[in-house]
Amino acid sequence: VQLQASGGGLVQAGGSLRLSCASSGRAFSGRTTGWFRQAPGKEREFVAAISGSGSSSRYVDSLKGRFTISRDNAKNTVFLQMNSLKPEDTAVYYCAAAFATSTLPSGAGGYGYWGQGTQVTVSS
Repeated sequence: VQLQASGGGLVQAGGSLRLSCASSGRAFSGRTTGWFRQAPGKEREFVAAISGSGSSSRYVDSLKGRFTISRDNAKNTVFLQMNSLKPEDTAVYYCAAAFATSTLPSGAGGYGYWGQGTQVTVSS
């Protein structure tokens, strides 16, 4: 499973971005997919995950209400809509496909396939 994250960029505080995670692999559509982020000098942290069917999702508590994860299995793509962005959201955002299909792991160890990351920079 190969993943390609895109959609990052520079945005002012309060703005929005939509990240995409695309895969050419057929197995991607059945797998739980997650987004993680890593800010400079910090550990990679869980952001959100969505089940393979798209019927369930999970978010880190601090981002609930601002970020929304969704997927289009017909296009083998998972999205992360980010609204009301803050400077502290600045990080490299990674998408990852899990070994699971329905559970929603928050630990990086639950994911076996990773994209290359896309930079999100929020200016104040």
